[in-house]
Amino acid sequence: MTNIPAWMVVVFAVYAVPLLFIFLYSLTQVNLVYRCSRHRKNAPPGSQNDATQLPDRDSLPRVTVQLPVFNELYVVERLIDAVSAFDYPADRLEIQVLDDSTDETSALAEAKCKALRERGLDISHVRRSDRTGFKAGALAYGLSLAKGEFIAIFDADFLPPPDFLISTIPHFMDPRIGVVQTKWEHVNENYSLLTYLQAFGLDAHFNVEQQGRFAGGYFINFNGTGGVWRKTCILDAGNWHNDTLTEDLDLSYRAQIRGWKFKYLERVGTPAELPVTMSALKTQQFRWNKGAAECARKNLPAVFNSPKIPTLTKIHAFFHLTNSTVFPCILISSLLSIPFLFIKNSYPQYAGIYLYASFSLLSLIALGFFFHASRGSSKAVPFFSFLKDFLMFLSFSMGFSLHNTVAVVEGYAGKKIPFIRTPKYNIHSSADSWKGKKYLVDSTDVITVIEILLSLYFLTGVFLAFYLREYALLPFHIMLAAGFGVVAGYTISQSALTRK
Repeated sequence: MTNIPAWMVVVFAVYAVPLLFIFLYSLTQVNLVYRCSRHRKNAPPGSQNDATQLPDRDSLPRVTVQLPVFNELYVVERLIDAVSAFDYPADRLEIQVLDDSTDETSALAEAKCKALRERGLDISHVRRSDRTGFKAGALAYGLSLAKGEFIAIFDADFLPPPDFLISTIPHFMDPRIGVVQTKWEHVNENYSLLTYLQAFGLDAHFNVEQQGRFAGGYFINFNGTGGVWRKTCILDAGNWHNDTLTEDLDLSYRAQIRGWKFKYLERVGTPAELPVTMSALKTQQFRWNKGAAECARKNLPAVFNSPKIPTLTKIHAFFHLTNSTVFPCILISSLLSIPFLFIKNSYPQYAGIYLYASFSLLSLIALGFFFHASRGSSKAVPFFSFLKDFLMFLSFSMGFSLHNTVAVVEGYAGKKIPFIRTPKYNIHSSADSWKGKKYLVDSTDVITVIEILLSLYFLTGVFLAFYLREYALLPFHIMLAAGFGVVAGYTISQSALTRK
């Protein structure tokens, strides 16, 4: 393999580096599976989320519940009703509806708050003159008015159970705990293929990633909702900042760098509504992935420069904050995979170099192990049923690689855009419909056109596998073609319904 042409060295490097990053990322996920399973194995039955003895109700601390909303016509009343039903002493409970809405949501929220105040509940409808700082700005403004020692936060799509505060507040008996985060559950997981695959991915995050990071003593993150903060922790970490799209991840890292501990409660669930339209999902994915890149750019230097943070925690923090970089890596390696078919066919003397492609298979096995651990922790799933779900999810994620790559590049480049919230439509079952409702947008754009072209491109790869008799990448090309096709198809079909 001597005298390899320089251009081929460059191509191999550009192809191998993304595959190596994905492989190393998948190894950290396997480590989280190990930490998670070891923690569950060693924990006495029923002890995982047991708190210190529940204080007498007369000595429970004051809690402020913050509900940041913006144009949530279909779910704002549902949210306020759920929070007002909390089983917590009324004289120690304050509710803030942080309403930045510009539509009839405000009238509904104000009427609901007025009715609850007449019943003796301490609930306020907080309005600002403008949306400065978006969600982060609303939370910071509400914090300046909050009377509570602890701050519980819920987005508009959540339906916290009545015992939420009783299940979480006792865990703050340890003064080092700054945040208690609960597991997200789903009220509409089986509404469509779109929601089913979202649930598949989110369950992996909560069942393995959050639990594994907590068990391993690594940095975890407040998920923006469904959790409780100690007010002094927020202030000590510098309060909410609006310079990233994921203010929750940003504050989480700033707090943990300062030495605060986070606790994750896997057995305390908070139900929520998953996005039911591709436009809403794309908005959410763009915000999450761009925000993660912004947080990596902002917080990684402080993580690496801290002498108090263990090396293994730094490694996990690196892959945690840069996990959205997986999407550019997928896109780059996928685009080069078809030229590689020709290179391998034309230059068989360099066959040894193609061992780099084995990173793809090893990463696939590692991620399969990770996702299987996630499903096994919550429900008994036959292996072949899991395999079908895993491959569908993987294909779907590949189809998002172009869209999310744009978000990641903008995040690392420092390009700023307004915070765009994900619309919710009060969807629980197949009997509910989002069609004809407000907040729908036509999300067909140039990226959709490129997604169609990429689907055709990888279909070409499927044809070439048989033409060149090179079948190693055939499964990946099938999944890539299907993934881009499904994402583009959903976008076009739902946008067409939006325009009617």
